[in-house]
Amino acid sequence: MMSQTRTERSFTLTRILRAPRNIVFKAWTEPENLAWFYNPAMPTPTAPIQVDLRVGGVWRQQMVVDDDLQYPTGGVYLEVVPDERLVFRWGAAGGWPELVGDRELEAPIVTVNLRDVAEGTHLELTVAFPKQLADEEVRDLMEGGTRDGWSATIDRVAHSTAITTWHIRQSNPHV
Repeated sequence: MMSQTRTERSFTLTRILRAPRNIVFKAWTEPENLAWFYNPAMPTPTAPIQVDLRVGGVWRQQMVVDDDLQYPTGGVYLEVVPDERLVFRWGAAGGWPELVGDRELEAPIVTVNLRDVAEGTHLELTVAFPKQLADEEVRDLMEGGTRDGWSATIDRVAHSTAITTWHIRQSNPHV
């Protein structure tokens, strides 16, 4: 008798950010504040970040690994609740993950929930892989560093322009 191992199809990461929810939300949704998403070990792209913050709208930014590997990423918004919740299909047309045709239904769904805590904002990020994505592909993504990549990415949100500017204004209200 063969045993089957169940493939985990989601993971959740949490962080406490020392800023109010509306500022954390701006860090996730305003183009001028989204540079935190870039890996600082890689070149910074020159292409502008695009955000159409509405259900069905697209968030798109260029990622640059090196001179030979560049691709867009971002998402298509499925739910937008200002200062509380973002849900998006992760990827980009012509990018990674691919969001064209049938591949769109295979794209991971990312949910960002924000809630008030004494220290500031509790950020909870969940990445869920849809049933249309084969178990083998989900395992490859999980073993290939998707969780670690998102963990490193959300660690950087604390250094976003929105949050650092808010901290500066709190320490010096005359700025």
